[in-house]
Amino acid sequence: MSVEDIKRNSQGLRGKIAETLASDAPLFEENEFQLLKFHGTYQQDDRDQRVQLRKEGKDRYHMFMVRSKIPGGMVTARQYIVHDEMADRFGNGTLRITSRQGLQTHFVLKGKLKDCIKTINECGLTTWGACGDVVRNVMASPVPLKTPAHEDMWALSRELADVFTAHSHAYSDIWLNGEKLGLGPTYESEEEPIYKDVYLPRKFKFGIAVPPRNDVDVYTQDLGLVPHVEDGAVAGYTLIAGGGMGMSHGKSNTHPSLGKPLFYVDRAHVVDACVAVVGVQRDHGNREDRKQARMKYLIEKQGIEWMRKETIARMPKEAAVSDPKPIAWSTTGDPLGWNEQGDGKLFLGLWIPEGRIKDLEEAKYRTGLREIAETFGFPIRFTPNCNILFTDIEPGQKDEVDALLKKHGIPSHETMSEARLLGMACVALPTCGLALADSERVFQELLDEIDVHLRELNLDGEPLLFRMTGCPNGCARPYNADFAFVGKSPGKYAVFVGGSHRGERLGRLERKMVGLDDIPALVRAYLDEYVASREEGELFSDWWGRTRNYTAPSFEQFHEESAAAV
Repeated sequence: MSVEDIKRNSQGLRGKIAETLASDAPLFEENEFQLLKFHGTYQQDDRDQRVQLRKEGKDRYHMFMVRSKIPGGMVTARQYIVHDEMADRFGNGTLRITSRQGLQTHFVLKGKLKDCIKTINECGLTTWGACGDVVRNVMASPVPLKTPAHEDMWALSRELADVFTAHSHAYSDIWLNGEKLGLGPTYESEEEPIYKDVYLPRKFKFGIAVPPRNDVDVYTQDLGLVPHVEDGAVAGYTLIAGGGMGMSHGKSNTHPSLGKPLFYVDRAHVVDACVAVVGVQRDHGNREDRKQARMKYLIEKQGIEWMRKETIARMPKEAAVSDPKPIAWSTTGDPLGWNEQGDGKLFLGLWIPEGRIKDLEEAKYRTGLREIAETFGFPIRFTPNCNILFTDIEPGQKDEVDALLKKHGIPSHETMSEARLLGMACVALPTCGLALADSERVFQELLDEIDVHLRELNLDGEPLLFRMTGCPNGCARPYNADFAFVGKSPGKYAVFVGGSHRGERLGRLERKMVGLDDIPALVRAYLDEYVASREEGELFSDWWGRTRNYTAPSFEQFHEESAAAV
């Protein structure tokens, strides 16, 4: 049965999830496996154990990943503490910050799945809509600056999250014994005014960023939003449509795309515009081929002008729509260390290696973060780069917080290269069923080797963006990085070069297959060329654009190795 048929016949995304959940069956069948995603959980297995279990004649070690949906990445200290407790109670003793500002609990067994999801809702969050063919977690820059743009952005992220919450009662019926959601609205009627009976052709992603910090990677979103301030207030937003990172190796009809400016709309009608865009994708997106179902392919086929006209036709006539506003970006990175909020208080940005919150031998991240949350109760924000911000800190508390960080060995960002601070890797093995190679588990060791070259070339302060994924689906948003390593098989990666640390440009395929151990030397060759021919003060991203006479890659160039590769 196709995914479209599964959704259509699911009775509002119910299927037989409740029956299987209550049974002794070790796992869910395919139809329910697809529906579980809408409920915020993926059925997985421990791929490290597959071979040995097969030798022993045993089934795979099945478990679940549970994803909390957190608009803008904003949680209270108590909500964080609940998730920390869940890591031991239900998971494998770790938490994972996601590249969409959510939190994942891994290795949850089927018998604990309902209690895990119910616990998340009881603390005021939810997993409903964290996955599946709906609007996913709405991203928003987490930087807690007290400006009109930032304040309005966070309000808009909450508005969008509420508007696009599915109306079906399936989630509360199955997981919450009919109780209300912990986060978001509930509806008397299960009729879906936005999603209809078949929901969306594929997942849909929103991201909102305030220039000059492109921390949510607005061009990689199905719909990116950028506020425009006039006379001390947000007058409207520029919409950027059609981004998306996923593709398949060797399939030239699949490719990453960066979003294109759609239009500028007044603040009063921003949500109307977003509903209209999602409606166009719902009605015209490809439902025959899931690899062609994202909105980027609809825009590629029909054109951005067609998308603009279709969207405006669905909006209220009084909506003020005009040309997109000019936008300039400086970085995709996070403000780490101590920073002022603009209201007399401070916020602290902490780098978390790969967003995996756990205790390492030299740095007790999980214990330290938990103690800060318990001791001070600071609000917390997860960043799109999988880091963490503690906010609303009184200046007089700074020394106490620093003492706790030192006590638990949590390092200062000032001891690290800029490349390490900007870098990001996806989860990949052993839990992701799509992974072709390692990513999270090898990225820091890879950066250790690259850092040696950066220090030798005096580039450790250079804003070089490295990203790594275990497969071409692009969860760590690799294709707009300066350097990207995309898994093709165990220990082997395709190498893409030429994006930008600002996130507004795509790279191209430079090497189809490189062994993990050979990547540092390949990176060194590019850096040697850069150092030898750069102009004074020229950053790598800008040097690449100048020396390569950069134009946006054709779609084939994500699959055909560059003839000019080093």
